[in-house]
Amino acid sequence: MIYAHIVGWGKYIPPKVMTNHDLAKIVDTSDEWIVPRTGIRERHIAGSKETTFTMGYAAARDALEKADILPTEVGLIICATATPEHTFPATASLIQDALGATHAGAFDLSAGCAGFVYALSIGAQIIQGGGHKVVLVVGSETLSRITNWKDRGTCILFGDGAGAVVLQASEQRGGVLSTVVRSDGSGGDLLIIPAGGSKLPTSAETVLRDQHTIQMDGRAVFRFGTRVVEKSTREVLEQAGLTLDDVELFIPHQANLRIINAGVRALGVDDSRVFVNLDKYGNTSSASVPIALCEAVECGRIRPGDHVVLIGFGAGLAWAAAAVQWGPPPEPRKRTLPQQAIRVVIYPFALIRSRLLRAWYRIESRVFGSPKPVHIDEDGKKKK
Repeated sequence: MIYAHIVGWGKYIPPKVMTNHDLAKIVDTSDEWIVPRTGIRERHIAGSKETTFTMGYAAARDALEKADILPTEVGLIICATATPEHTFPATASLIQDALGATHAGAFDLSAGCAGFVYALSIGAQIIQGGGHKVVLVVGSETLSRITNWKDRGTCILFGDGAGAVVLQASEQRGGVLSTVVRSDGSGGDLLIIPAGGSKLPTSAETVLRDQHTIQMDGRAVFRFGTRVVEKSTREVLEQAGLTLDDVELFIPHQANLRIINAGVRALGVDDSRVFVNLDKYGNTSSASVPIALCEAVECGRIRPGDHVVLIGFGAGLAWAAAAVQWGPPPEPRKRTLPQQAIRVVIYPFALIRSRLLRAWYRIESRVFGSPKPVHIDEDGKKKK
């Protein structure tokens, strides 16, 4: 049997910090109002040159380097995001190009704040089915670009950042043991960006009405979140053949501390077994779970053999959970001198390769132009 193990992890956090006191200067709120209601004290905001792609690329590269895996060994890249670089092409394709992952397919996944766990589930099942040996899963968001900074009910919640993991095939039991992905589209309007799609294309009116920013029914989303944290956790553990007592650490989506606490109480587990970093980053949507996972590993909260449950929930309404058994650290690979040299130059080479190909596509289009149209007669034959 083939298992999908997490062998690399990485994150990128924009250096710019916006505290609650900073927010109080632009909207009617205060630290004393925000902290009791959300648990958030500050969030990080992307700079003018930081985007969903650049942050996702940085997190992906960090994860690959920790896994000691070359981009050319990656078979698939999935980028979970609610704030893609463009409507198309996929942000995952931009990451693939920048990494130099020349053998990888790439696509984006949109499942709101549950997106990363959705993508992890898909990546694990592709590996378990023998489709690929290495899958890179990224969660990256620039929510500050779709936040209504005049709405104190939502602007206090969100921040920017990215996280990524590398999944690798192994015959050793462990890794992603089970996953649950669920959706209830009847609650789709509870957390939504109304305009910018096919229903409400961009217009002066939609811009003036702030319909390109996040709109949320906070109370309804709160009740939804508290229900699904418990429900999805119990379901994914049952599928994995585990109990709550078998789990060393729970990593829920960092949406709101009150939601996390309510879910923890419903499960009946001690707070010490729940990882929370919401106070530093706010809600980073699909990036929140991988960022928290990275920090949990870095501070020694996850050790080889530990069982970890990841839980995501948000727009859709969508929710997901994954039960993971953490494996031992990847053994350093013995590389020849040429292989070591390749590892050093592969990222600069990927940049050069990308620029050359972009230039060639433009030259090719101008030199050769479009193919001549083919005219077909009534009998289906080409006209001369």
